[in-house]
Amino acid sequence: MKSLNKSTILNLVRLKGPISRAEIAKITKLTPPTVTNIVAELLDSELIVESDLGASTGGRKPIMLNINSSRFYVIGIYARANKIDAAIANICGKIIYQLEGNVPESPTKEQFLESLKAMVAKCVELARTDGQPVLGIGVGMHGLVDPQKGESIYATHLNLRQIPIKQFLETEFNIPVLVENDVRALALAESWFGQGRDLANFICVNVSTGVGAGIILDHKLYHGSSFAAGEVGHIPIDVEGPQCRCGNYGCLEAFASGPGMVLRMQKAILLGEKTSVWQKAKGDLSQITGEMIYEAALEGDRPAMEVLADTGRYLGIGLANLINLFNPSKIILHGGIARAGSLVIDPLKEVVMARALTDSVKQVSIVTSNLGKQAAVVGAFTLVLKKLFTPTPD
Repeated sequence: MKSLNKSTILNLVRLKGPISRAEIAKITKLTPPTVTNIVAELLDSELIVESDLGASTGGRKPIMLNINSSRFYVIGIYARANKIDAAIANICGKIIYQLEGNVPESPTKEQFLESLKAMVAKCVELARTDGQPVLGIGVGMHGLVDPQKGESIYATHLNLRQIPIKQFLETEFNIPVLVENDVRALALAESWFGQGRDLANFICVNVSTGVGAGIILDHKLYHGSSFAAGEVGHIPIDVEGPQCRCGNYGCLEAFASGPGMVLRMQKAILLGEKTSVWQKAKGDLSQITGEMIYEAALEGDRPAMEVLADTGRYLGIGLANLINLFNPSKIILHGGIARAGSLVIDPLKEVVMARALTDSVKQVSIVTSNLGKQAAVVGAFTLVLKKLFTPTPD
């Protein structure tokens, strides 16, 4: 109970600071002596600090409390197929350093773990140079993740299974490690620092090489019974469609992901469409990228614009399904395709309006994230902040 009360007070200082001891007691319904004792412990641990005096209500001016943003670091790691991004932040979520590193092509499990180790070692050394203790390491990992064990069950883009990330890193660095699916970590970032703050029910949808969703229900991350919730990319939208990398046919991901978009452009060129994407790829179909298609669309290239519009329509079908299933108040889009703006978003919203149930679609807003490209690492270190500040687990 004491630990629960400590987390409650710490989180209240985070949310309401600067705040007085008397106000904490009033909000938490804890006795003033209890608040005083716990605050003293938090001051001793340097997690909070006393700041300016507050306004007087008749007696002495109260001493106000704030989170100690100048003490302690947290580390966020985002592990992708061929790259590792990292951020070091203070306990208020302000990023102090950002780093990136590479993952070997088609790595073994051991090679991947060594790449993670090298990146974390750089982060720990930077924190040590600044004289700051590291409270924890959060890892956002693509694919199927068991957050309880801190294990990557299946990293689809690496074709690796049962990667013991938590066990390995904790053994190497003796620092607590939390591991979560990358899109669920994005949803957590939005709930703390983005457009999901104060929302009980919303969904993050990330569109890149795959399509995944992070679902917040009643302010909590939804994992599903075997941690597979959110695989929206594998919702079938056309049984006659192309084969998805999961083996099934007509999945949303086969149409709306970056690779799906590139495949449609390649087919259009083979069918004789005239497009500047062909010149941008220097006459090599295998060199076409989503960025090339986006650039061509901005220049008014009709086939490129149609590829993006189709991508929006396919995503609209997937989002309409999510809206009908979960009735969220907001859907927040992440990823390169989401950043394509009205070229994708306008046709997407048209399809959602046509296909989602009327009452549900009236309640939902569809927006793009404002957290930028660092959203994934923000989500990763937010795993640690959540563990520190949240009084009760999910």
